[in-house]
Amino acid sequence: MSYARHLTESYGLPVFTFPGPGSEGPSPLPEAGSVAWRIVSDTYDAEETWTEAFARFTAAVDTTRVRAIVVGAWEEAYDSGPEDIIEALVAARAQLPALRALFLGDMESEECEISWINQGDVGPLLENFPELEEFGVRGGTGLALAPFTHRRLRSLTVETGGLPARVVRSIAAAGLPALEHLDLWLGTAEYGGDCALSDVEPVLQGDRLPSLRHLALRNSDIQDEIAAAMASAPVVARLETLDLSMGVLTDQGGAALLGGQPLTHLKKLDLHHNYLGDPLKQRFRDTLESAGVTLDLDRGHAEEDEWDDRVWRFVAVGE
Repeated sequence: MSYARHLTESYGLPVFTFPGPGSEGPSPLPEAGSVAWRIVSDTYDAEETWTEAFARFTAAVDTTRVRAIVVGAWEEAYDSGPEDIIEALVAARAQLPALRALFLGDMESEECEISWINQGDVGPLLENFPELEEFGVRGGTGLALAPFTHRRLRSLTVETGGLPARVVRSIAAAGLPALEHLDLWLGTAEYGGDCALSDVEPVLQGDRLPSLRHLALRNSDIQDEIAAAMASAPVVARLETLDLSMGVLTDQGGAALLGGQPLTHLKKLDLHHNYLGDPLKQRFRDTLESAGVTLDLDRGHAEEDEWDDRVWRFVAVGE
């Protein structure tokens, strides 16, 4: 099992955690536009709420120059959603004219397991920040997003141990003419990942994503089905990076992918955390590395268990 990690970079900027109440932070603070500001409360026994930390942040920093905000842990995230946080960010939109990147839920397992994070409707963030270029969210429990249009967004990331199909369908139906990078952790049915291949079909067609160059559909129970569909998906021809990592990818899906349309135009094919056999991995190398494609075939922590006369395989990030 792998785990989601804290972001170290956002919008090309290093992530800096805004000091907590009473802590000795650097003096002076970094220049407002030089870092991505991680604002955090404590999941357990918080001294202040996230919105109180945000109020201290807006009083201490020239928010008109802030380009990236990373929302870290909030109090009792395992039991409470980010509605107050979303409301506070929307209320402050006039104070954040330069904001171009926003990530909601940057928590590691010690703070809150990814499938325990309570999320909410993130639509108001996309609606009220039309200049955003990068948006990401971690956690699928309670996550909601209606179909939307955003003309500036270049990167969209949704990291979950189980992504609800209704959210996948909304993203697939979204109007995102500038989107270059789409990264969806579809997850496992055990944690609410009820996505079917039909839900991502509009993404594979690519008609609504004319600028897409980097596609990740990963961490999925249905990785074989997705890989097989990629063999003839129209969107693949214009991609630079294809990422089908972290899921339950076996020789069945891998062989279908390799036997489909050419992949030699890709800069990178990422299949790490897989259940591929060594002969098929060698076929990938023979076919693609000679064409200059960077491959990641690392098995990682993908381990099979057998009980009740059945072989069990697991996604990289579930709970």
